[in-house]
Amino acid sequence: MAVSVSILAVITSLHLLAFVFAFGAERRRSTAVAVPDKYDEKTFCMYGTEASTVYGMSAFGLLLVSQIVVNGVTKCLCFGKGLVTGTSYTVWAIVFFVVSWVSFLGAEACLLAGSARNAYHTKTQGVYQGKELSCAVLPVGVFAAGAALTLLSLIATVLYYLAHSKADTGGWEKYQNDGINMTTAPADAPKQHNTDDFDKA
Repeated sequence: MAVSVSILAVITSLHLLAFVFAFGAERRRSTAVAVPDKYDEKTFCMYGTEASTVYGMSAFGLLLVSQIVVNGVTKCLCFGKGLVTGTSYTVWAIVFFVVSWVSFLGAEACLLAGSARNAYHTKTQGVYQGKELSCAVLPVGVFAAGAALTLLSLIATVLYYLAHSKADTGGWEKYQNDGINMTTAPADAPKQHNTDDFDKA
C-alpha cells in the first residue's frame, strides 16, 4: 500500500486541532466562588465560563474521527490481506499500533472526564456554624494530560501508518512481469536419419 499524502494531512490536521482545543480547554477551565444568598442563610456557587466543556468535547470528537480514518485505511491491522512477515516494518507497525491505541484511549478518557467534571456545578447548600461551601471545580492538569496524550497519539499514529504502508508491500514494489519465463525448445532441432549400412546384393 502506497503512502497517501492526503491521508497523512487529514490525520495530522485532526490531531493538531484536537490538541489546540484540549490546550484551550485547560486554559479556560471553569472557576467558581461561593456567594451568600441575600434572602436566606444559604450559599451558592457562582461559576464562570463553560467554554472548557465545549473545547474538551470538540477535541474528543476530532481525535475520534482521526482514529477512525487511519484504522479504516489500514483495516485496523486485524483485517485485510495481512502484512509481510519477517520484516522490521511489520514489527514497528505492530508497536506503533499499540502505542497509538493506548495514547488515544488515554487522551479520550481525559477529555471526556474533564468535560463532564467541568460541566458539574455544586448545588446550593446551607451554611451552619460558619462552615463555608466548597465549590466543585475541575482539578488542574486533566485537559493538559489529554493534550499531551493527543500529541503522543499523533506521533504514534503517523509512524504506524508509514510502517504499515511499508509492511503491506514488504518495502519493495511488485511488477506485473516478474514471473518465470518459460523457454521452449528450438524448432529446428536436428533430426536423426537412419541409413542402411548394407546394400542389397
